[in-house]
Amino acid sequence: MKKAGFVALIGEPNAGKSTLLNHFVGSKVSIVTHKVQTTRTKIRGIVIENNSQIVFVDTPGLFKPRRRLDRAMVAAAWGGAADADVIVLLIEANRGVTDGVEKIVGDLSRSSEDRMVVLAINKIDKVKSPALLSLTKQMNELFDFSKTFLISADRGFGAKDLKIWLADKMPDGPWFYPDDQIADLPLRMIAAEITREKLTLRLHQELPYQLTVETENWVEKKDGSVKVDQIIYVSRGGHKGIILGNRGETIKAISIAARVELEAFIGKRVHLFCQIKVREKWLNEAERYTEMGLDFNDGN
Repeated sequence: MKKAGFVALIGEPNAGKSTLLNHFVGSKVSIVTHKVQTTRTKIRGIVIENNSQIVFVDTPGLFKPRRRLDRAMVAAAWGGAADADVIVLLIEANRGVTDGVEKIVGDLSRSSEDRMVVLAINKIDKVKSPALLSLTKQMNELFDFSKTFLISADRGFGAKDLKIWLADKMPDGPWFYPDDQIADLPLRMIAAEITREKLTLRLHQELPYQLTVETENWVEKKDGSVKVDQIIYVSRGGHKGIILGNRGETIKAISIAARVELEAFIGKRVHLFCQIKVREKWLNEAERYTEMGLDFNDGN
């Protein structure tokens, strides 16, 4: 009998949720950078394990929100958890029980009800065994987890055991998606996320958090290639110059990197054109949130 269900990956920013999702799927469907809060919306990665289809929801990191966008991202994270059959809380072994982890555990105690909550302690290669055992004990005293897994999402250690366990816990029922589909996200949004990742990796300090990328047009051409027009919205005129770079070299490098990755993802030649627009108040425009897959009203 087939099984199918949803698993929400939650945790603080940079806990390794996107890395784990990409490892499970076997392909890159979620942004992974060294910067925090790079995942903004709920990204669904689809995994087949034996007779089970697991729909993993990679949620934005849970943190103390300061702006409307922050509040919408946190609401999206908890929304993903609310819809899941199983919740996986990822924490970093090398950071231990932070204030943020304690808050998440407290919120889980009030909201998880009768759903299974699994603890996945990530980055175990960064600490020694005694500290790991102590952290495991401490976390299970804070919350009654259904199961605890010790993993390294980056290296893949322990991830297979977690996936097999989750597959077994999925409810009986037909699969939600075709067996060859690996993500539930429109290609336009995937393309925008790829470009935003390249911007995040290339730019420094706070600028990546002051921009968003939208795919304005996606045109399938007769020769089998795809023409993609994107707009990069920034909140200040000075940001536009930084992204352009000297003689346009920065935006050219970003566009090439994004195009190469998008071509690999869709298996087609891509003609990518990026335009930069200054919109001082884009963070308060409902349309921008819709394009990011977020609810504008959740930011109130």
